Amino acid sequence: MSIAPSEEKVLQWMDELCNWDRWGDNDLLGTLNHLTPEKRVSAAGLVREGKSVSCSWDIRTGRQPGATAESQRYMLSTGLGLDDEGRKGLFDGGRAGGAQEFIGMVFHGLDVTHLDSLAHLFWDGKMYGGAPASLVSDRQGALQHDVLSVSDGITTRGVLLDMPRLKGVDVLAPDQHIYPEDLEAAEDAAGIEVEPGDVLLVRTGEGGARIREKRNYNANKPRSGYQAACLPWLQERQVSMIGSDVAQDPTPSGYRQVSMPIHMVGIVAMGLWLIDNCQLEDLAATCVELGRWEFNFALAPIRFQGVTGSPVNPLAIF
Repeated sequence: MSIAPSEEKVLQWMDELCNWDRWGDNDLLGTLNHLTPEKRVSAAGLVREGKSVSCSWDIRTGRQPGATAESQRYMLSTGLGLDDEGRKGLFDGGRAGGAQEFIGMVFHGLDVTHLDSLAHLFWDGKMYGGAPASLVSDRQGALQHDVLSVSDGITTRGVLLDMPRLKGVDVLAPDQHIYPEDLEAAEDAAGIEVEPGDVLLVRTGEGGARIREKRNYNANKPRSGYQAACLPWLQERQVSMIGSDVAQDPTPSGYRQVSMPIHMVGIVAMGLWLIDNCQLEDLAATCVELGRWEFNFALAPIRFQGVTGSPVNPLAIF
């Protein structure tokens, strides 16, 4: 039976797994330093069928389960009333029209598929690399470690480890946390091994539950995720980024001070980039269909200055 590390041990990992001095004083990439040009070239060779699969949820207006706030869409111009006085002659021609809108959202939370930048979390008043948390302000946003650190996008080898398929269930039970031995058992079942520079995606089955239950789905309920014990394993395997169909950490995690250890130790100490709330049901089905659990992975954030993350649409390309 897997044994959870004590909170004292998890707190020690803040120092023992720290990458602050690993890649120089001005490091903005953290674990993405594991992603080399050679790795990108190799990953491009995984495209054989020409099939692309999205790993993102649709963003909808109105209150959604697990959302911090409602996503908003305000139409500024539409296709309605084009014959009304004042709308005639748009674009200097009576036959042309157009639509435009304003959109707004809080993407951090349990609803929107999003990327966490290294400015998202602090520990003891510091960000990754020791930058003071005060560099994130209400007026200017993040002056260091904003999402522009990855403005050129991410492309590498992606690997899916399907935990419900391994255990013969639809969705992991809330107390069925994922340990390193589970990750390795899933590797063996898929005939694959997580390598340096990979993006690791782990399916818990919560995405399937979300589809089945629709608006009745409660994202705030207890659910599974990476147990803190995975942190040294992720460091050893030198993954560049991780993602899941949950927000990585189990809810509840079982820890008081470091309540979200994958986020807190991962982002602040290790410089680990996270993709929360992926939709992995379509990807899992495609992997089964093709008999392949590796693929070319591509992701690009919105290039918004000072922002601590971004809604994203990760792509698995076969």
